[in-house]
Amino acid sequence: MSEHPVSAKGTGGVSRRRFLAGTGSLLGAAALAGQTAPAHADTGLAAIPHSPLPAGSHVRALVIGTGYGGSVAALRLARAGVAVHMVEMGMTWDTPGADGKVFANTTTPDYRSFWLRTRTKQPLSNFLGFPLDKDVPRHTGILDAEDFAGITVYQGRGVGGGSLVNGGMAVTPRRENFAAILPTVDAGEMYSTYYPRANAGLGVTSVDPAWWESAACYQYARVGRKHAQRSGFPFVFVPNVYDWEYMKQEAAGAVPKSALDGEVIYGNNHGKKTLQKTYLAQAAATGRVSVSALHKVTSVTPAPSGGYTVAVDQIDTTGVTLASKTVTADKVFFAAGSVGTSKLLTRLKATGALPALNGEIGKGWGDNGNVMCGRANHMWDPTGKLQSAMPTAGIDNWDAGGAFAEVAPLPTGIETYASFYLSITKTPHRAEFTWNPATGKVDLSWDRAWKQTSIDAAKTIFDKINAKEGTIYRTDLFGAYKIWGDHLTYHPLGGAVLGMATDNHGRLHGYTGLYVIDGALIPGNASVNPFVTITALAERNIERIVAEDF
Repeated sequence: MSEHPVSAKGTGGVSRRRFLAGTGSLLGAAALAGQTAPAHADTGLAAIPHSPLPAGSHVRALVIGTGYGGSVAALRLARAGVAVHMVEMGMTWDTPGADGKVFANTTTPDYRSFWLRTRTKQPLSNFLGFPLDKDVPRHTGILDAEDFAGITVYQGRGVGGGSLVNGGMAVTPRRENFAAILPTVDAGEMYSTYYPRANAGLGVTSVDPAWWESAACYQYARVGRKHAQRSGFPFVFVPNVYDWEYMKQEAAGAVPKSALDGEVIYGNNHGKKTLQKTYLAQAAATGRVSVSALHKVTSVTPAPSGGYTVAVDQIDTTGVTLASKTVTADKVFFAAGSVGTSKLLTRLKATGALPALNGEIGKGWGDNGNVMCGRANHMWDPTGKLQSAMPTAGIDNWDAGGAFAEVAPLPTGIETYASFYLSITKTPHRAEFTWNPATGKVDLSWDRAWKQTSIDAAKTIFDKINAKEGTIYRTDLFGAYKIWGDHLTYHPLGGAVLGMATDNHGRLHGYTGLYVIDGALIPGNASVNPFVTITALAERNIERIVAEDF
């Protein structure tokens, strides 16, 4: 790929590149300044009991993680009469900070923003020549930028997992693509029963198209639509889990701003229906679910009297271990996310804690083909200084070019004349987690060069749009003269693949009463944002597990 931009065309004598250079100081300062939101806290946690497990406790079902798969498992088990305890490495996120808000703003990251880092590592690291990262106190913040060789994996930390930090795009993949995503799963059942159940449970709705057409906060998306359609690409609206009525009130100035104050990757204080407000709230209402936050599972081994002995470290908000304890559980559900589950199982197998796990553990991991880029538009195509942080649409070139591109916001609070995209691409590359006894850590065999497949797929969309519009790629978002954000993924998938490391409903081979129920089951590529598929698959699997194993 070229690291240098092509020449701008048709800009009335002032190239986009020269314009940005000339205004960089002013705009960069405005971007870094951020905005101040009204103080308000709206956690919607429905009082999930936070009761750290005492050492020596016994539970019938232990769920490791509180993201999509774990929340589905907890709710369905509890409704079946099973007492459930959830172990969560992150915080509960139910207490406002000094500014009156639970979550920090995207433009002004602070101690709440990153998981145990002393310097932020923002997905978009530069803007108009200004580096955006800054020093922050080490804290158990909400976004983990976990580094492996060749890739940084962004993950949510806290009660609610990835639902706390994603853009809420609730995409059900096209049915014709499903066989390539989960080949051992009955598509008819998924589309008739489990996808509808997941969408209902998550609170998925669609934006009012009439309001969208006139809303200032979606000018950026309308520009994205115009450019896509002028180049012949299908532009598709995508449902979301945001409360659209709340967003309308934000736009009217009637309620505290949230999506319209740029709140997304470090949490959303008001309108977003995270798992805290949906599955976990319903689980709490059963009275059979409790959670130990700031607890990290370190070992799972068969207990002499049956079930499993689970070792857990309780940590403080700087990551220091306060106590180490063991509990027992009849059954254990691994729901720590693709990376967390895969790392834990890889280590447990390699170190002899669970030696009967099969040879598929750690395999089939992928990045969902994630790659980001920005385009510098002409001055007659402003994208708006007010941009909703909740995206609503994408460009679908999956059949012809192997790419689906989310039209994403750049919520800087200033006019950028830029279009920004997160692409999901078709990619054959799969990495493997392995135990490294020399370092005592789990490694991932990802090769940065594999991202070229994703770049090539994304270019099938954006090269054509740039040629049609006479525009260029932005080269200031990911480092100097770097066009592609090819260093990361928001959508880790695989590592304990369904039908390989497990049976066809997530039961781990080699043991009775051990289950995987999260994104680790999906082999690397979902064709769209994956959380609805993770939720629907969990709904399918837990229904069978409850019926047969409890």
